[in-house]
Amino acid sequence: MKSLFLLCSGVDLDLIQNCSNGEQNKYAGIGATVFFTALMATIASSYALYTVFNNMYTAVFFGIVWGLLIFNLDRYIVSTLRKKDSFVKEFMQAFPRLLLAVIIAVVISKPLELKIFEKEINQVLLTEKNQMTLDNKNQIAAQFTPEITKLQTEISNLKEEINLKEQETNKLYETYISEAEGRKGTKLKGKGPVYKEKREKHDASLAQLSKLKKNNQEKINAKESEIASLIQQQKDSETNSQPIIANYDGLMARINALNQLPWMPSLFIFLLFLAIETSPIFTKLISSKSEYDYKLENRTSEIRTWIQQKIDQREKIMDTDTHINTEIYNDLKSEEELYNYKQKMAQNLMKLQADSFFENQKRLL
Repeated sequence: MKSLFLLCSGVDLDLIQNCSNGEQNKYAGIGATVFFTALMATIASSYALYTVFNNMYTAVFFGIVWGLLIFNLDRYIVSTLRKKDSFVKEFMQAFPRLLLAVIIAVVISKPLELKIFEKEINQVLLTEKNQMTLDNKNQIAAQFTPEITKLQTEISNLKEEINLKEQETNKLYETYISEAEGRKGTKLKGKGPVYKEKREKHDASLAQLSKLKKNNQEKINAKESEIASLIQQQKDSETNSQPIIANYDGLMARINALNQLPWMPSLFIFLLFLAIETSPIFTKLISSKSEYDYKLENRTSEIRTWIQQKIDQREKIMDTDTHINTEIYNDLKSEEELYNYKQKMAQNLMKLQADSFFENQKRLL
């Protein structure tokens, strides 16, 4: 376990093995913090991804990948911190790493908060789902109600038209009956010419009423069928949209529901993970230079000196070689044999160019 935690701390294993047990234990503690932070990140991300994919194997696989990513980042953060001679320089070196640690703490703590407060979040989601169901019904009803109301008004108008015609027909019936009984009109009992005239008006109105009832009833039946169809469409829309509301429990919905809960418990959980995530960094900041730091600084200095020596040696070799080449070519400037040879070659080259130009011109002619 100690070797594993030392590996997690990002130290040079060859150097740390030659250090005291106290020094090894210090870095093993830092490595243990890195390891368990990555473990918590794996659990947290697996739960968060399970709420997204609803598949355990997929969530665990990507949770492990995320945990390894967090492990690598934490290990990089603590392994790249170097002790300086000034605390201000050390803090400036650690500041970007502290910001990264804060971000990692937020990412790790949020899914665990979702799991810890799962029951409270479910209650908030239930309330929101109920309200969404009511709002959804109202929105769907707003689409169908105007048309249904319009059809119902038209049906009422058709029925009112029949009622008015019935009242008119009943008045005509009363008129010709009272004429026959001698109560109104001519006030002569019997079925005379006036009675016949009024009876014909009643019969004609009764025929119109019968025809009106038939026509309007057909229209009423058609409109009632249309209303029934619209009501069924409204119910179907509510039924089809209900699964969407029922599935309103994804990651973003749960985070929004968590934000509606009291903030104090969430803050303490975040601070806990922030303390865990930043503890290796603060441990290195507040601790003084120790055995491992001196040995690492010594090895770094040896490598830096050796590299500087190699660079200086290569520069000296290049300068010497450049100087020698310069001297050689300066001496060649005064060599008469080389001058005559170059002159002869230049003459031959100019002859060849002249011959080639002549042949080209000759072909053009």
